[in-house]
Amino acid sequence: MSRQMQFVEMLPDGSVKSAGYAPYLDYRPVDSHETALLRSVTLPEWIHCNVEKKVMTYAAQHLVPEHLHDVKQRTENLVGRTMVAVQNRLTTEIAYWDRRAEELKEQELAGKVNARINSGKARLRADELDARLKRRIAELEEEKKLSPLPPVVLGGALILPVGFFEKMEEKSTSPAMFARDTKRVEMAAMNAVMEAEKDLGYVPKDVSAQKVGYDIESSVPGTGKLRFIEVKGRVQGAATVTVTRREILTALNKPDDFILALVEVDGDSATPRYVRNPFQREPDFAANSVNYELRELIQKSTEPN
Repeated sequence: MSRQMQFVEMLPDGSVKSAGYAPYLDYRPVDSHETALLRSVTLPEWIHCNVEKKVMTYAAQHLVPEHLHDVKQRTENLVGRTMVAVQNRLTTEIAYWDRRAEELKEQELAGKVNARINSGKARLRADELDARLKRRIAELEEEKKLSPLPPVVLGGALILPVGFFEKMEEKSTSPAMFARDTKRVEMAAMNAVMEAEKDLGYVPKDVSAQKVGYDIESSVPGTGKLRFIEVKGRVQGAATVTVTRREILTALNKPDDFILALVEVDGDSATPRYVRNPFQREPDFAANSVNYELRELIQKSTEPN
């Protein structure tokens, strides 16, 4: 009657939930370099703890009843309309042949015999239609009786956040670049952009603590104009950069004054690059942040200007 592909997600804490209709749109396969990194990783114990059984149980308790409810509603709606149409059509025909049988009977009693059809045949036709109506209604009633089959697991995938690989990269490159050093990278990036703005003759001010959609407010002397700069510091070799929804909307609202500053930090060296009009559209309503390929943004960037 109906088949539906469903996706279930199991989290490290053992909880299970629906992953939506197309979670794979946010995923990509690991590349050869990431595959090499994974060879040194020991998978956590929870992955081996009856994952399939837990997923099947969740699907049977939550997804299957929801699917059955949706299909049942559609089916009952369709069958209901069909019943009305069948009832109207066959009832009209039955009434016609009932009336025709009575007319022929009266004619026969008056001595007027119809050579083509008699009252008996007309009555038989009416009875056949009545039996057909009952049979069809019974068939339609059976169509409304639905029962679900058990869910079937077709496959599974281990989903790793891209930050997992970024941390492995940072750790393998230098202990100083591990996750605990994020603050140092951010500060190095901020200082590099502040110095670049001063070298260009502007007056930068750190407003990152205000959470206004950018980190630096740089004034243009003698004009009253402001440059709004969002600073993203990344260690050398990082693949992506995360931008919040507020930052993207700020950039779209101030296209002529907003700058995305990308700063690659390598040890004590921090090199800023500026990207103008970095975003083309606002994120989806439910998205809190968006990951961008750092390489593509760098290709659009220029030296501070």
